Amino acid sequence: MRIEHIAIWVTDLEAMRAFYETYFNAVAGEKYHNATKQFTSYFLSFTDGARLEIMHKPSIHASTDKAVNTGFIHFAMSVGSKEQVDMLTEKLRKDGYKITGEPRTTGDGYYESVILDPEGNQIEITI
Repeated sequence: MRIEHIAIWVTDLEAMRAFYETYFNAVAGEKYHNATKQFTSYFLSFTDGARLEIMHKPSIHASTDKAVNTGFIHFAMSVGSKEQVDMLTEKLRKDGYKITGEPRTTGDGYYESVILDPEGNQIEITI
């Protein structure tokens, strides 16, 4: 078995699509729109086959503090090397994104940094 995809609610569907395309080489599928439910979404595909579904519905409101809620807290994106972790972290910093964990080797042996996407979702950038 494998995880087929993970889904997150977003406020700005197009900005989030552009973020994942720009920084993580995601490829967006066709935009889905259900007018009756006022629901729109994209499936974003990554080179290894993993997918992220970003979804928008006007009635869904943003969480006030995503870091302290139970449930989903982050996902990790593997970029292939320590140098790539460092380079992407610096590019995101330069472009104004919040770095919440500087590049480092964790106690369990991962080399990673932690950043927030435009809507505050935590992403670990790892080898």
